[in-house]
Amino acid sequence: MTTLHFANARLIDPEAGTDSPGSLTVRDGAILGRDAKLPKGAEVVECGGKCLAPGIIDWGVKIGEPGERHRESFRSAGLAAAAGGVTTIIARPDTLPAIDTPEVLEFVTRRAAESAPVRIRHMAALTKGREGREMTEIGFLLDAGAVAFTDVFAVAPDTKALSRALTYARSLGALVVGHPQEPGLSKGASATSGKFASLRGLPAVTPLAERMGLERDLALVEMTRASYHADQITTAAALPALQRARAAGLDVTAGTSIHHLTLNEFDVGDYRTFFKLTPPLRSEDDRQAVIAALADGTIDVVASFHTPADEESKRRPFEEAATGAVALETFLPAAMRLYHGGHLTLPALFRAMALNPARRLGLPQGRLAEGAPADLVLFDPDAPFQLDRFALRSKSKNTPFDGARMEGKVLATWVGGAQVFAA
Repeated sequence: MTTLHFANARLIDPEAGTDSPGSLTVRDGAILGRDAKLPKGAEVVECGGKCLAPGIIDWGVKIGEPGERHRESFRSAGLAAAAGGVTTIIARPDTLPAIDTPEVLEFVTRRAAESAPVRIRHMAALTKGREGREMTEIGFLLDAGAVAFTDVFAVAPDTKALSRALTYARSLGALVVGHPQEPGLSKGASATSGKFASLRGLPAVTPLAERMGLERDLALVEMTRASYHADQITTAAALPALQRARAAGLDVTAGTSIHHLTLNEFDVGDYRTFFKLTPPLRSEDDRQAVIAALADGTIDVVASFHTPADEESKRRPFEEAATGAVALETFLPAAMRLYHGGHLTLPALFRAMALNPARRLGLPQGRLAEGAPADLVLFDPDAPFQLDRFALRSKSKNTPFDGARMEGKVLATWVGGAQVFAA
């Protein structure tokens, strides 16, 4: 059995909520314990006082296989994830074709295992073709390994079809992931409504579209008693509905995007399409409200929503350009902005980036506890650097942080005790 002893580490434990010096011992791919004596024959990993934390579980990553491999492959996404401290990718089903049958799910699961150095688990589509009409074979997809069900950004307008899918998911204990947006209001929008969008002449959507979409979904959850996760809460207007659902005892959790926590609508500036996201960037007041909701536990999960786009689809007028940004490698340094700004501690950040996603999806990762998989990231939260998008390992380079001065460097990453990245 292979034994590793991580010495002189700053252990970031999201489960215990602690940030303390110590050591960690790993044997045969699992955590053996903390602060033990150096086992005989163990390989010592000298951490030099840097932070050792559970590997990030990134929930909502777009990978271009099948159908858009030129944007991102399992291999390129896996290499980018390892370099960013992401040890488990939860991939989206918005592929070509959509992951809506057990056969497609089995194909991508096999391809991911063959190609990527990190763990990749898949969500499956909730409805066939992500068209919001006929539900997928949820039971068979669960058996094939789906961890959750979502149509991603394709919001179902047919409430009856959605309620049937939620009811069936509830009977099987499946988690449904929704994208809270009112589809009529948000169609064609590329900015958040307000003075800035008006001055820029951009088609915009009111922040209330998110609240309206969430209210609808939560009403259906109340009716069906399904397990539900809102993928991105980005506005203050949506938070009261989420809090009421929690108070009513509904099985509801929520996430947000690292970009909506660290950027706002003014970053669009001179129509820079790398800042065009779904949903669009919000006001500074909304950003601060979402940070506060993450800090107090109203929002459970932070994800990168890594969405690769080729140069041709981004080099277009702002309203016509593709949405989304790559983020697997920038996730951790962007999150360090919240730490250095005094908004969240490192254990609180890793609770949202690792522990809570693992708990919600029923995965054993995200912890430093004895017996947990040795999926680990060693990083320096204070190391400064200037980001060069062309140095990213992703096939696509559409990052809003190009040229930005950032802090936080991943030094090494392990998956199941095997090192998959070293700086």
